[in-house]
Amino acid sequence: MKKNIWTLLIGFVLLTSSCNDLDLNPLAEGSSENWYSNEVEIEMALKDLYRDIFWPMDSEDWTDDYTYRETNSSIVNGTLNGQDGSVTSLWTNQYKAIARANTILANMEKAASKGINQSRIDLYIAEASFMRACMYARLVSHFGDVVYLTEVVDIETAFTIGRTPKADIIKATYADFDKAAAGLPVKYSGGSQRATKGAALALKARFALYNGDWSVAADAAKACMDLNVYKLHSNYTKLFLTTTRNSEESIFVIPRSITNKVTIGNGTVLNTVSRNPGGWAAMDPSWDLLAAYTCTDGKPIDESPLFNPHEPFKNRDPRCNATIVEFGSRHLGFVYDPHPDALEVLNYNTGKMQKNNDNRANAQYASFNALIWKKGVDESWLENGKDADPDKIIIRYADVLLMYAEAKIELNQIDESVLDAINRVRSRAYGVDKAAVNDYPAVTNQGQASLRKILRTERRMEFAKEGLRYMDLVRWRLATKALTNKSYGILYPAALLREKVTSKGLWFWPVTPKLDEDGIPDFSEMENAGQITVLSKRNWDDRQYLWPIPTKEVLINDNLSQNPGY
Repeated sequence: MKKNIWTLLIGFVLLTSSCNDLDLNPLAEGSSENWYSNEVEIEMALKDLYRDIFWPMDSEDWTDDYTYRETNSSIVNGTLNGQDGSVTSLWTNQYKAIARANTILANMEKAASKGINQSRIDLYIAEASFMRACMYARLVSHFGDVVYLTEVVDIETAFTIGRTPKADIIKATYADFDKAAAGLPVKYSGGSQRATKGAALALKARFALYNGDWSVAADAAKACMDLNVYKLHSNYTKLFLTTTRNSEESIFVIPRSITNKVTIGNGTVLNTVSRNPGGWAAMDPSWDLLAAYTCTDGKPIDESPLFNPHEPFKNRDPRCNATIVEFGSRHLGFVYDPHPDALEVLNYNTGKMQKNNDNRANAQYASFNALIWKKGVDESWLENGKDADPDKIIIRYADVLLMYAEAKIELNQIDESVLDAINRVRSRAYGVDKAAVNDYPAVTNQGQASLRKILRTERRMEFAKEGLRYMDLVRWRLATKALTNKSYGILYPAALLREKVTSKGLWFWPVTPKLDEDGIPDFSEMENAGQITVLSKRNWDDRQYLWPIPTKEVLINDNLSQNPGY
């Protein structure tokens, strides 16, 4: 165990091969005692920090946007503990990256003595500072007070270091982001995807937003916007496809590669892809998410006259159909139709009708709530042994615009720039210019309370399936409400669904669910009428607003305290 901690805190550089100008796979190991003697070695050490494992994303299954049949994650079940794999892997991998960034920074004096140009050293310092800032930002956002190290320490010291107050780490992390923003280039030649000034500013804004530092967040987001190097991708649907690489909207991404075996993983593909083309359709969007998309008049479904619960995809914000597969539409070579009477569907590859395995009347394990993901999913997911390698988008320009708007709303500094930021994101979803106010529901209301509600809904619609919902629920303190309700699905077996719903003309939803002030839907009327089924009960525990420190770390360090409730 002590050996693991030593590896975690002191770890040396893993050299890696390159893909898209970043290293994705380790080649060999080097020692900090004989490394950093030339630019090649330092570059390799820095590129190691772009490995996928150091850039985890919060899982959708920690949120109300997701269902996995009748099963909840430990977070949604309220059973998160210090042995949980999500807890231990986040802690371990972030500290590995911190140790390596610290080692690089500690060797810059030696690099200077080897004759490396000072401008290059300044760039290396900025890049390593960026990496350290990002790692601490993630640790603090999940654990609160954590161990804070800026130097390489010996093994005896490692076992005695306690937690540093979150407030102190926040200040130090802002300073690292500032150092990175000052020293990193606005962009690289040749399409390199390494950290830039914009990435430092954008991720500083996100960290500040998570900590409620509205002025810091607004200023950092505005500085990123003022670089004038990013713009929204013209097509929301295509932005997330494997074929869209390093988009003009992407501020910081980690490239994936089938060749280098850095992918989203066969299991993720199979769980996401529907059953007709060979997937499992087990990880699906929730009914809560479907209910969250506004109608084309900008109103929520329980207020808009445009919403019809029997045709839930009609007259919705375009991001709804871009994220969730519409019933009766073409998807991965088949018509997608979960209606219990649709026993056959068209196979576009053969031009013939065939058995519909996306229907629970034919296949018990078809989607339990009839919904499947569309966002980012295309025919390439059926290739390469059902694996895929889209860019891992860490942060994109739409997020910067909405972070700026949110920070200004919370500061109650609402002006046209706030409305402009929201409308730029919303109009892109409709495929029109923001000035075309007759072609999309432009935001014009300037009241703080109403704009806060609009902004939060906008984030949910824009960033579904991108790993951002979890921290939004945490920082808005909405997990207490959103993750203590029920996850619903269609009745099973099909005979019961026909009896209670479809034979009475009530497919898909019998009635329109009501939404509360936070956009949380109430399906109890349908549940009480026996028209839908409860897939699972969510059981969030408020102690989880902070994650537990990994148990093994607490056990070997008497100075490392645990978070309350664990």
